[in-house]
Formats: sequence, structure tokens, C-alpha cells
Amino acid sequence: MRHAARARGAAIGLASLAVVFELTNIWVTARLPQPSYTPLPFAPEDVAGTAFPVFGAVLVHSRPRLVIGWLLVVGGLASAANILSANLNLLIDGPPLNWPIVNVTWQAGELALGILLPLLYPSGRLLTRRWGWVAGLALAGLALDWAAVHVRSHPLRDAAHWTVAAAMGLAFVSLAVRFARGDAVERRQLLWLLVTLPGLLLPWMLGDPFWWLASLGIPLIPAAIAVAILRYRLFGIDTLISRALVGTGLAVVIGGVYLAAGAASSLFLSGVDRVAGLAAALFAGAFFHPMRRLFLRGVDRLLYGSTGDPDALADRLKLRLQLADPGHGLLATLEVLRDGLSVTGVAVEVDGAVTVTGTLGAPARTVPLVWHGEPVGLLLVGPTDRRRFPAAHDERVLGTLTPFIADAAHAVRLTAALQRSRERILTAREEERRRLRRDLHDGLGQSLSGMAMSINAARVTLRSSPERAARLLTSLRDGMDAVTGDIRQLVYGLRPPALDELGLAGAVEELTGAPVEASGDLTGLPAAVEVAAYRIVQEALTNARKHSGATRIDVALRRGAFPGDSTGDSTGAGSRRGTVLRVTVTDDGCGVPPDARAGVGLSSMRERAAELGGTCVVRPREGGGTVVRADLPL
Repeated sequence: MRHAARARGAAIGLASLAVVFELTNIWVTARLPQPSYTPLPFAPEDVAGTAFPVFGAVLVHSRPRLVIGWLLVVGGLASAANILSANLNLLIDGPPLNWPIVNVTWQAGELALGILLPLLYPSGRLLTRRWGWVAGLALAGLALDWAAVHVRSHPLRDAAHWTVAAAMGLAFVSLAVRFARGDAVERRQLLWLLVTLPGLLLPWMLGDPFWWLASLGIPLIPAAIAVAILRYRLFGIDTLISRALVGTGLAVVIGGVYLAAGAASSLFLSGVDRVAGLAAALFAGAFFHPMRRLFLRGVDRLLYGSTGDPDALADRLKLRLQLADPGHGLLATLEVLRDGLSVTGVAVEVDGAVTVTGTLGAPARTVPLVWHGEPVGLLLVGPTDRRRFPAAHDERVLGTLTPFIADAAHAVRLTAALQRSRERILTAREEERRRLRRDLHDGLGQSLSGMAMSINAARVTLRSSPERAARLLTSLRDGMDAVTGDIRQLVYGLRPPALDELGLAGAVEELTGAPVEASGDLTGLPAAVEVAAYRIVQEALTNARKHSGATRIDVALRRGAFPGDSTGDSTGAGSRRGTVLRVTVTDDGCGVPPDARAGVGLSSMRERAAELGGTCVVRPREGGGTVVRADLPL
């Protein structure tokens, strides 16, 4: 703790000393003529001597053991001392008395900010030990420069400058190597520095006429370093670079197209300046959207590679969907999505079932999947893969691929629903066959066997005992009546005969024993709808008479379209509007208790409606009682 406090105090002291140097330099500069190379009242070295120490002190205060903050403080202090000593020489207007200070401070700032900072950024350690010779090369060049100044050898000094420049170039090459080998965190930190370096490097390469522009870009460098180390996740630097590159490219291309179109139109419309300008503007505007898409795809490939281009990912995903069957299409799309977003794993949760590719871990974000306004599941995106630059939070990539994932999830839901429907149909068919076999074997079969035995006995005793034969024939007649009743019951179990004889409304009236409110055309209804409506009414009547103590039961059958209501599953999903048969059974009984569990009867009514894609709702009636309402789509 004491060491950290001393380090913080030393950093603040050095930064304050740099500020004092700059304030003194302002006093000195005010007594000197305005330099010809800059219109500003200060030089880029003044900005560096203030910005670098201040941000360096902030870094040392937060991370005392990190050498990056100390490099900023020392380099900025050297820059402040250099510009102050150089201006003092100009103010004295005589032989330079402090030229060693000017030379040493320049070399110290060059070593700290131009060589050691890119070599050690952002971790404070060399990429590998082999890169240490770059610092040795820089020290050799600085020593050679010092010797060249003493012996006043221009060739030797040029060689020293080239040596230092080579070391500086290699130091920046180490940043590129570190970016290629680094994890996601380190790459974001490097991008914060790289995006601000052009503000210094471009004026430096262009020379004196443009060197003053570095005054505007230099403060961004230590600020970016501080943000990258302390709060590197504060902004999406990849998105910032993407927007900057796309905007710059568009400005250059559209401006060039505008100038070219203006020049070409002037050749043919030299006497109509306004028309020429309008033609140039329209021609340049026509290029805006295609060029924007082109630049956007190029930047995506530059930052993320081929897997970061949303259009390329969409094409890959479409191809995988075409080659995969509906059951495996979701997994295929997730594999493409995981590669494209550069994450450790991706999963989709559909109706409680989770499909995963890769290693999900703790999901970094959750994206709802919506298919035509209907929620179909959740997309779970895992953490960023440390081996690659992160694109997991690029909204354009997710916005492009999420609809395809939603389609695949919806296909999985449909496939699962179809499979469940097939299983229910198969189960119901086998149950019905078993019931018919049991009824035929135990009831009708036994009755027919007994009738055959009675016929044989009557034939044997017909001559010897006519009275006994008559009794056997009478018993046979009763047996035939019983068999007829059994057959009628079997037929009735398959489909109520009243539906064919009286129609749906008449059959329901016969069932209730009271008039039924009917509206719409109830003729020509599908057989499955008629049976489902009849059975739902039958079950509702049974519940009302046996359990609710109702004194009045009203039944209504209506055919038509009912706005605002949806027919689909029992949760209201689906929303397929159209013509439906609405069955309503209302009673004035005690109603359904709030904590009552759905029994066999209520479940049977809901299942019959769901088999047809409809709904069945049981709710309390205003004023007491129960309302059963079923909507059966036609």
C-alpha cells in the first residue's frame, strides 16, 4: 500500500511538473514571433507535454504497477521539457546554451512514446523476449545520434535517424503481431490505440505544412490508451472503426463521383450551371447505397474475416437449410451462427427443449425469436471465443441471421407438434381398436355363440318336445334383440346416429331436451366438427347436471367469423382467423371452484377442440354458473 501511494504521488508530481513546464512555455512563446508552420498559438509538443502526463497519472493512480502509465508520464514530461528548452534557446537569441537538454529530452520522449509504448502496450510486457532487441536497436540509434552531434557528422546522424526509425517501425509491427495472436480483450485494447494513431502519424509523414494538425489528434492517443486499459468495454470499438471506415470511404468515393460527374456534365452543359450541378448530385447520389453496401462488406471482412460478413453468413445459412431436413435444420443454422459470431457456443430453447452447438456456458445475451409476431423460442449466445476478434454483439449480424433462426425454430415446433399429433392419432386408433375388439369379443361374440347353441338345441328338440323348442326360440328372439342393442351401441360409439338423422342442431336438441339457439348455416359441416361439437355439448351437460346443480342450461351453436378471437391452441397462439363453429353451453349452477383440477371431462373437451386446431375455454359466468365455449375452425 505504501509503495502504491508513493507511486501515485510521484506520478502526480511529474505530471504537475510537466504542466508547470507548459505554463512557462506559454509565457516564453508569447514573447516569440508566431511560427510560420502553424496558425495555432501552441505546438503539437505542447499538447503532448500536457495530455500524456495527465492521462499517464490517471493510469498510474488506478494501476500503479502497470508500466504503460509511467511511459506516458515520462514521455510527456520529456516532451514538455524539450519544447520549453528549445523555445528558451530562441528567446535568448544567441548561442544555444542548453542544447544537451533539448537533445536528451527529445530522445527520451522518442524512446518512451515512440518505441517502448508500442512494444509494451497494453499488458506492460514484451510480446516475447526476442522483441527486446528492438529496444536495444533504438538505444544504439540514440547513442549514435548523440555521438554524431558531438563530432558534427551528418552522415553518422542520418544513419542514427534511420536506425531509430527502423526500431520505431518494428515496435509498431509488434502491435500488429500482438493483434493477430491476442485474445478478444487484448484486441479491443489494441484497436483503441490504432484508431487514434493516424491523427499523429499522418501529419508527421506529411511534414511541416501539416505538422500543426497533430495538435488536434495527439490528445486522443493517451485518452484512448486510458479508456482501453481502464474501461475497454465502454464502447464498441469495432463498430466505431466500421462506421469511421465506411463514412470515410463514402465521402471519398461520392466526392470523387460528384467531381467527375460535374466535370463531365460541364463539357456538355457548359451554359447551364444549375443543371450541371443537379446532374452531378443525382449521379453521385445514385452511387451512395451500392457503395455503402460495398464498403460495409469490405470492412466486415477486414475486421471479422469472411465469417463476419452478414450477407455471406446468410448465404451459408440458406445453403445449410436447403441441405438439412426440418428436424436438423436448427442445429445446422446454429453451427453457422456460432462460427459467424465467433462465440464459444449458441443454443435455442424451444418449448423447454434446448438445442446446443459448442460450449454455451453462461449465456452472454438472450435474444427472443419471433416468427410472424409469434414467440417461438429464445436464442442464447455464449461468451466470446478468445481465439478470434469478437463479433457477437454486432447488431447487424444478429439482425440478419435471427429471422432464419426463428424460421428453423418454428419448423422444429411444427415437426414436434406433428409428431405428437401422429402419436395421439396412433394411440387413439389403437385404443379404439382395442375397445371394439373387447366389445365384439366379450359382448357380441358371446351373444352370437349362445344364439347358435340355442338354435342347435331347438332343432334337436323340435320333434320330441315342441314346447321346449318354443321356449328356446323365444329366448333366441330376446338374444337377437340384445345383440341388436349391442350393435347399436357400437355404432353409436363410432358416431351418434342422431347427427345423420336430425343434423347437429336437432341432435343437440334431442340431447338437451330443450330448444337450442342456432345461427348460421349448420348444414354440410365436416363430420369431425359435428362429432366434436356433439361430444363437447354432451360432456358439458353431464358436468352441469352431475356436479353444479344447475337448474337451467342453455346451448348455442353459431357459425361465422368472430373478430378479436383467435382459433389455435389453447393458449391463444396461432391466431388463424376464419369461419368457425362456436359452441356455447351456459348454466346457472355453482360454477367451477378456482382451485379445481381439470378432470377427465374437461381435458376431453379441450383435447377434442385442439385436435381440430380450435380452442375450448371454461370460465365462470357473470352472476354465477359456468360458461363452456368451444371454437372449432371450419
